Amino acid sequence: MSVSVKFDSVTKVLGQARAVDNLSLDIGAGELFFLLGPSGCGKTTALRLIAGFYSPDEGRILFNNKDQSRVPPHKRNTGMVFQNYALWPHMDVRSNVAYGLKMRDVARSDVQQRVKRALEIVHMHPYAERMPNQLSGGQQQRVALARALVIEPDVVLLDEPLSNLDAKLRIDMRAQIKDIHRSIGRTMIYVTHDQAEALSMADRIAVMRRGRLVQAGTPRELYTRPRSAFVAEFIGGTNLIPGTLEDLGEVLTVRTQAGIVRAKNGVEGLASGTAVFCSVRPESLRLKPAAEPSAATLNELSAEVRSIMYLGDNEQYTLRLAESFFARAVEHNPTIRRAQVGDRLTLQFDPQAVMVLPQEELGD
Repeated sequence: MSVSVKFDSVTKVLGQARAVDNLSLDIGAGELFFLLGPSGCGKTTALRLIAGFYSPDEGRILFNNKDQSRVPPHKRNTGMVFQNYALWPHMDVRSNVAYGLKMRDVARSDVQQRVKRALEIVHMHPYAERMPNQLSGGQQQRVALARALVIEPDVVLLDEPLSNLDAKLRIDMRAQIKDIHRSIGRTMIYVTHDQAEALSMADRIAVMRRGRLVQAGTPRELYTRPRSAFVAEFIGGTNLIPGTLEDLGEVLTVRTQAGIVRAKNGVEGLASGTAVFCSVRPESLRLKPAAEPSAATLNELSAEVRSIMYLGDNEQYTLRLAESFFARAVEHNPTIRRAQVGDRLTLQFDPQAVMVLPQEELGD
Protein backbone atom coordinates (compact mmCIF):
# COMPACT_ATOMS: atom_id res chain seq x y z
CA MET A 1 0.00 0.00 0.00
CA SER A 2 1.28 3.48 -0.88
CA VAL A 3 0.82 6.29 1.59
CA SER A 4 0.82 10.06 1.43
CA VAL A 5 3.55 11.87 3.38
CA LYS A 6 3.09 15.30 4.93
CA PHE A 7 5.50 17.74 6.58
CA ASP A 8 3.45 19.93 8.89
CA SER A 9 5.56 22.98 9.86
CA VAL A 10 8.59 20.78 10.59
CA THR A 11 11.82 22.20 12.01
CA LYS A 12 14.97 20.23 12.81
CA VAL A 13 18.01 21.86 14.44
CA LEU A 14 21.41 20.19 14.01
CA GLY A 15 24.12 21.90 16.02
CA GLN A 16 23.60 25.63 15.54
CA ALA A 17 21.83 25.32 12.20
CA ARG A 18 18.15 24.94 11.35
CA ALA A 19 18.76 22.11 8.89
CA VAL A 20 15.02 21.98 8.14
CA ASP A 21 13.21 25.23 8.84
CA ASN A 22 9.40 25.32 9.15
CA LEU A 23 8.88 22.92 6.24
CA SER A 24 5.32 22.26 5.09
CA LEU A 25 4.95 19.89 2.16
CA ASP A 26 2.42 17.35 0.86
CA ILE A 27 3.60 14.27 -1.06
CA GLY A 28 0.82 12.26 -2.68
CA ALA A 29 0.41 8.49 -2.36
CA GLY A 30 2.19 6.71 -5.21
CA GLU A 31 4.21 9.74 -6.36
CA LEU A 32 7.82 9.65 -7.51
CA PHE A 33 8.70 12.80 -5.61
CA PHE A 34 12.06 14.57 -5.61
CA LEU A 35 13.69 16.74 -2.94
CA LEU A 36 16.14 18.88 -4.90
CA GLY A 37 18.65 21.50 -3.86
CA PRO A 38 22.33 22.36 -3.36
CA SER A 39 24.49 20.70 -0.71
CA GLY A 40 23.45 21.73 2.79
CA CYS A 41 19.92 22.77 1.83
CA GLY A 42 18.26 20.24 4.20
CA LYS A 43 17.01 17.65 1.71
CA THR A 44 18.80 14.66 3.28
CA THR A 45 17.73 15.77 6.76
CA ALA A 46 14.14 15.86 5.47
CA LEU A 47 14.53 12.31 4.14
CA ARG A 48 15.90 11.12 7.48
CA LEU A 49 12.96 12.71 9.25
CA ILE A 50 10.63 10.63 7.07
CA ALA A 51 12.64 7.48 7.84
CA GLY A 52 12.55 8.20 11.58
CA PHE A 53 16.31 8.56 11.98
CA TYR A 54 15.59 12.07 13.29
CA SER A 55 12.59 13.38 15.22
CA PRO A 56 11.24 16.90 14.53
CA ASP A 57 12.05 19.60 17.06
CA GLU A 58 8.86 21.32 15.94
CA GLY A 59 5.94 20.20 13.77
CA ARG A 60 4.83 16.74 12.65
CA ILE A 61 5.53 14.07 10.02
CA LEU A 62 2.33 12.32 8.89
CA PHE A 63 1.71 9.16 6.84
CA ASN A 64 -1.87 9.07 5.54
CA ASN A 65 -2.63 11.85 8.06
CA LYS A 66 -1.37 9.73 10.99
CA ASP A 67 1.35 11.33 13.10
CA GLN A 68 4.64 9.40 12.81
CA SER A 69 6.84 11.95 14.54
CA ARG A 70 7.69 9.71 17.52
CA VAL A 71 7.29 6.34 15.79
CA PRO A 72 10.66 4.49 15.65
CA PRO A 73 12.17 3.71 12.22
CA HIS A 74 11.48 -0.05 12.31
CA LYS A 75 7.76 0.57 12.79
CA ARG A 76 7.30 3.03 9.91
CA ASN A 77 7.56 0.48 7.08
CA THR A 78 9.91 2.55 4.96
CA GLY A 79 12.68 1.15 2.75
CA MET A 80 15.92 3.11 2.38
CA VAL A 81 18.38 3.08 -0.53
CA PHE A 82 21.67 4.69 0.44
CA GLN A 83 24.23 6.51 -1.70
CA ASN A 84 27.00 4.00 -0.90
CA TYR A 85 24.81 0.86 -1.47
CA ALA A 86 25.59 -0.45 2.10
CA LEU A 87 25.60 -4.12 1.04
CA TRP A 88 27.00 -6.76 3.39
CA PRO A 89 30.31 -7.76 1.73
CA HIS A 90 30.28 -11.31 3.23
CA MET A 91 26.77 -12.13 1.95
CA ASP A 92 25.73 -13.02 -1.59
CA VAL A 93 23.04 -11.06 -3.42
CA ARG A 94 20.19 -13.31 -2.28
CA SER A 95 21.24 -13.09 1.38
CA ASN A 96 21.64 -9.31 1.22
CA VAL A 97 18.11 -8.92 -0.12
CA ALA A 98 16.68 -11.43 2.38
CA TYR A 99 18.29 -9.81 5.41
CA GLY A 100 15.47 -7.37 6.17
CA LEU A 101 12.85 -10.11 5.95
CA LYS A 102 14.75 -12.32 8.39
CA MET A 103 14.92 -9.44 10.85
CA ARG A 104 11.12 -9.28 10.58
CA ASP A 105 10.74 -13.03 11.25
CA VAL A 106 9.10 -13.68 7.88
CA ALA A 107 8.51 -17.39 7.15
CA ARG A 108 11.29 -19.04 5.13
CA SER A 109 8.97 -20.01 2.26
CA ASP A 110 7.75 -16.41 2.00
CA VAL A 111 11.33 -15.11 2.15
CA GLN A 112 12.33 -17.16 -0.89
CA GLN A 113 9.35 -16.01 -2.94
CA ARG A 114 9.67 -12.36 -2.01
CA VAL A 115 13.43 -12.26 -2.63
CA LYS A 116 12.93 -13.86 -6.04
CA ARG A 117 10.23 -11.33 -6.92
CA ALA A 118 12.31 -8.35 -5.74
CA LEU A 119 15.34 -9.49 -7.75
CA GLU A 120 13.16 -9.99 -10.81
CA ILE A 121 11.79 -6.45 -10.49
CA VAL A 122 15.34 -5.02 -10.66
CA HIS A 123 16.52 -7.61 -13.24
CA MET A 124 19.10 -9.13 -10.87
CA HIS A 125 17.72 -12.65 -10.36
CA PRO A 126 20.48 -14.25 -12.53
CA TYR A 127 23.06 -12.76 -10.14
CA ALA A 128 21.54 -14.09 -6.92
CA GLU A 129 24.59 -16.21 -6.02
CA ARG A 130 27.19 -13.53 -6.63
CA MET A 131 29.02 -11.56 -3.95
CA PRO A 132 28.87 -7.73 -3.96
CA ASN A 133 32.50 -7.43 -5.08
CA GLN A 134 31.62 -9.40 -8.22
CA LEU A 135 29.06 -6.79 -9.30
CA SER A 136 29.36 -3.48 -11.12
CA GLY A 137 28.28 -0.26 -9.41
CA GLY A 138 24.96 -0.25 -11.26
CA GLN A 139 24.30 -3.88 -10.31
CA GLN A 140 25.08 -3.16 -6.65
CA GLN A 141 22.67 -0.25 -6.72
CA ARG A 142 19.92 -2.47 -8.12
CA VAL A 143 20.56 -4.98 -5.34
CA ALA A 144 20.26 -2.17 -2.79
CA LEU A 145 16.96 -1.20 -4.39
CA ALA A 146 15.73 -4.82 -4.28
CA ARG A 147 16.61 -4.96 -0.58
CA ALA A 148 14.45 -1.88 0.02
CA LEU A 149 11.56 -3.23 -2.06
CA VAL A 150 11.50 -6.75 -0.63
CA ILE A 151 10.03 -5.63 2.71
CA GLU A 152 7.08 -4.20 0.75
CA PRO A 153 7.45 -0.70 2.20
CA ASP A 154 4.76 1.94 2.16
CA VAL A 155 7.42 4.51 1.22
CA VAL A 156 10.73 3.96 -0.60
CA LEU A 157 13.40 6.53 0.30
CA LEU A 158 16.38 7.10 -2.03
CA ASP A 159 19.33 9.20 -0.87
CA GLU A 160 21.31 10.28 -3.99
CA PRO A 161 21.40 6.65 -5.16
CA LEU A 162 23.09 7.29 -8.52
CA SER A 163 25.83 9.72 -7.49
CA ASN A 164 28.57 7.05 -7.48
CA LEU A 165 27.82 5.84 -11.03
CA ASP A 166 29.34 7.06 -14.28
CA ALA A 167 27.34 9.34 -16.55
CA LYS A 168 26.04 6.71 -18.99
CA LEU A 169 25.06 4.30 -16.21
CA ARG A 170 23.24 7.10 -14.36
CA ILE A 171 21.09 7.73 -17.44
CA ASP A 172 20.33 4.01 -17.78
CA MET A 173 19.43 3.72 -14.09
CA ARG A 174 17.07 6.72 -14.29
CA ALA A 175 14.94 4.85 -16.80
CA GLN A 176 15.06 1.65 -14.74
CA ILE A 177 13.97 3.40 -11.54
CA LYS A 178 11.06 5.06 -13.37
CA ASP A 179 10.01 1.65 -14.74
CA ILE A 180 10.25 0.10 -11.27
CA HIS A 181 8.16 2.90 -9.80
CA ARG A 182 5.47 2.36 -12.42
CA SER A 183 5.43 -1.40 -11.81
CA ILE A 184 5.21 -1.30 -7.99
CA GLY A 185 3.07 1.83 -7.57
CA ARG A 186 4.69 2.77 -4.24
CA THR A 187 5.42 6.24 -2.95
CA MET A 188 9.07 6.97 -3.71
CA ILE A 189 10.89 10.00 -2.31
CA TYR A 190 14.21 10.72 -3.95
CA VAL A 191 16.93 13.15 -2.80
CA THR A 192 19.36 14.63 -5.32
CA HIS A 193 21.28 17.78 -6.23
CA ASP A 194 21.24 16.76 -9.92
CA GLN A 195 18.71 18.90 -11.79
CA ALA A 196 18.70 16.71 -14.91
CA GLU A 197 17.96 13.66 -12.78
CA ALA A 198 14.99 15.38 -11.15
CA LEU A 199 13.62 16.89 -14.38
CA SER A 200 13.80 13.59 -16.27
CA MET A 201 12.30 11.34 -13.56
CA ALA A 202 10.04 13.17 -11.13
CA ASP A 203 6.26 13.41 -10.98
CA ARG A 204 6.81 16.49 -8.82
CA ILE A 205 9.82 18.28 -7.32
CA ALA A 206 10.34 20.34 -4.16
CA VAL A 207 13.25 22.78 -4.47
CA MET A 208 14.89 23.50 -1.11
CA ARG A 209 17.27 26.24 -0.02
CA ARG A 210 18.76 26.84 3.44
CA GLY A 211 16.33 24.42 5.06
CA ARG A 212 13.22 25.94 3.51
CA LEU A 213 10.90 25.01 0.68
CA VAL A 214 11.34 27.48 -2.18
CA GLN A 215 8.91 26.05 -4.74
CA ALA A 216 7.17 22.75 -5.49
CA GLY A 217 5.62 21.62 -8.75
CA THR A 218 5.97 19.42 -11.80
CA PRO A 219 9.27 19.54 -13.71
CA ARG A 220 7.62 21.54 -16.50
CA GLU A 221 6.09 24.04 -14.05
CA LEU A 222 9.41 24.66 -12.31
CA TYR A 223 11.31 25.04 -15.58
CA THR A 224 8.85 27.27 -17.42
CA ARG A 225 7.33 29.22 -14.50
CA PRO A 226 9.92 29.61 -11.72
CA ARG A 227 8.78 31.96 -8.95
CA SER A 228 12.27 33.09 -7.95
CA ALA A 229 15.65 33.76 -9.52
CA PHE A 230 17.14 30.97 -7.39
CA VAL A 231 14.78 28.36 -8.87
CA ALA A 232 15.22 29.70 -12.41
CA GLU A 233 19.01 29.45 -12.12
CA PHE A 234 19.09 26.14 -10.25
CA ILE A 235 16.60 24.31 -12.48
CA GLY A 236 18.38 23.91 -15.78
CA GLY A 237 20.34 27.17 -15.81
CA THR A 238 19.19 30.53 -17.14
CA ASN A 239 20.31 34.03 -18.03
CA LEU A 240 19.32 36.58 -15.37
CA ILE A 241 19.41 40.01 -16.97
CA PRO A 242 19.18 42.71 -14.24
CA GLY A 243 17.03 45.77 -14.77
CA THR A 244 14.25 48.00 -13.52
CA LEU A 245 10.59 47.26 -14.17
CA GLU A 246 9.05 50.28 -15.92
CA ASP A 247 5.64 49.32 -17.30
CA LEU A 248 3.08 46.77 -16.14
CA GLY A 249 0.27 45.33 -18.18
CA GLU A 250 -0.17 42.57 -20.71
CA VAL A 251 3.48 43.12 -21.66
CA LEU A 252 6.02 44.02 -18.96
CA THR A 253 8.78 46.45 -19.92
CA VAL A 254 12.17 46.27 -18.20
CA ARG A 255 15.02 48.73 -18.71
CA THR A 256 18.42 46.97 -18.59
CA GLN A 257 22.02 48.05 -19.26
CA ALA A 258 21.78 46.18 -22.58
CA GLY A 259 18.48 47.81 -23.64
CA ILE A 260 14.73 47.42 -23.22
CA VAL A 261 13.40 43.88 -22.62
CA ARG A 262 9.70 43.08 -23.03
CA ALA A 263 8.17 40.09 -21.24
CA LYS A 264 4.84 38.29 -21.26
CA ASN A 265 5.41 36.55 -17.89
CA GLY A 266 6.17 37.70 -14.37
CA VAL A 267 5.54 36.76 -10.76
CA GLU A 268 2.65 38.41 -8.95
CA GLY A 269 3.14 41.48 -6.77
CA LEU A 270 5.75 43.31 -8.86
CA ALA A 271 5.54 47.12 -8.90
CA SER A 272 6.85 49.75 -11.29
CA GLY A 273 10.35 50.85 -10.28
CA THR A 274 11.21 47.45 -8.77
CA ALA A 275 14.67 45.94 -9.33
CA VAL A 276 14.09 42.72 -11.26
CA PHE A 277 15.76 39.95 -13.23
CA CYS A 278 14.63 38.98 -16.72
CA SER A 279 15.07 35.20 -16.82
CA VAL A 280 15.71 33.85 -20.34
CA ARG A 281 16.79 30.25 -20.98
CA PRO A 282 19.90 29.86 -23.21
CA GLU A 283 17.96 27.76 -25.73
CA SER A 284 15.44 30.61 -26.17
CA LEU A 285 18.10 32.96 -27.57
CA ARG A 286 18.65 33.18 -31.33
CA LEU A 287 21.82 34.61 -32.83
CA LYS A 288 21.51 36.66 -35.99
CA PRO A 289 23.81 39.01 -37.90
CA ALA A 290 23.67 42.57 -36.63
CA ALA A 291 22.80 43.83 -40.12
CA GLU A 292 19.75 41.58 -40.50
CA PRO A 293 16.41 43.47 -40.40
CA SER A 294 14.78 43.77 -36.99
CA ALA A 295 11.61 41.95 -35.93
CA ALA A 296 9.21 44.33 -34.18
CA THR A 297 7.54 41.61 -32.13
CA LEU A 298 10.78 40.20 -30.67
CA ASN A 299 13.34 41.43 -28.15
CA GLU A 300 16.67 42.32 -29.74
CA LEU A 301 19.86 43.15 -27.88
CA SER A 302 23.32 43.87 -29.24
CA ALA A 303 25.98 41.33 -28.17
CA GLU A 304 29.63 40.44 -28.68
CA VAL A 305 30.76 36.81 -28.95
CA ARG A 306 33.35 36.10 -26.24
CA SER A 307 33.70 32.32 -26.45
CA ILE A 308 32.29 29.30 -28.31
CA MET A 309 32.16 25.71 -27.09
CA TYR A 310 31.25 22.92 -29.53
CA LEU A 311 29.77 19.83 -27.80
CA GLY A 312 28.54 17.80 -30.77
CA ASP A 313 24.79 17.91 -30.25
CA ASN A 314 24.91 21.59 -29.32
CA GLU A 315 27.13 24.67 -29.48
CA GLN A 316 27.32 27.07 -26.55
CA TYR A 317 28.06 30.77 -26.92
CA THR A 318 29.17 33.19 -24.21
CA LEU A 319 28.09 36.73 -25.12
CA ARG A 320 28.78 40.14 -23.63
CA LEU A 321 25.65 42.30 -23.59
CA ALA A 322 26.98 45.18 -21.52
CA GLU A 323 30.31 46.21 -20.00
CA SER A 324 30.13 43.69 -17.16
CA PHE A 325 27.16 41.49 -18.07
CA PHE A 326 27.34 38.18 -19.93
CA ALA A 327 24.75 35.74 -21.27
CA ARG A 328 24.78 32.19 -22.61
CA ALA A 329 23.08 30.98 -25.79
CA VAL A 330 22.73 27.39 -27.01
CA GLU A 331 22.23 26.25 -30.57
CA HIS A 332 21.08 22.63 -30.82
CA ASN A 333 22.18 20.29 -33.62
CA PRO A 334 24.59 22.86 -35.09
CA THR A 335 25.53 22.17 -38.69
CA ILE A 336 27.59 25.31 -39.26
CA ARG A 337 29.14 27.83 -36.90
CA ARG A 338 26.95 30.95 -36.74
CA ALA A 339 29.64 33.35 -35.55
CA GLN A 340 33.27 33.72 -34.52
CA VAL A 341 34.80 35.05 -31.32
CA GLY A 342 34.79 38.85 -31.47
CA ASP A 343 31.80 39.13 -33.83
CA ARG A 344 29.07 41.65 -33.09
CA LEU A 345 25.58 40.27 -33.55
CA THR A 346 21.98 40.64 -32.43
CA LEU A 347 20.51 38.45 -29.71
CA GLN A 348 16.85 37.81 -30.50
CA PHE A 349 14.21 36.29 -28.21
CA ASP A 350 10.44 36.17 -27.82
CA PRO A 351 8.75 38.12 -24.96
CA GLN A 352 6.89 34.85 -24.21
CA ALA A 353 10.28 33.28 -23.30
CA VAL A 354 11.00 35.92 -20.61
CA MET A 355 10.06 35.53 -16.94
CA VAL A 356 10.35 38.68 -14.79
CA LEU A 357 11.45 37.88 -11.22
CA PRO A 358 12.36 39.94 -8.15
CA GLN A 359 16.07 40.49 -7.70
CA GLU A 360 17.54 38.46 -4.83
CA GLU A 361 20.83 37.28 -3.44
CA LEU A 362 21.91 34.16 -5.28
CA GLY A 363 24.22 31.29 -4.30
CA ASP A 364 23.54 28.53 -1.78
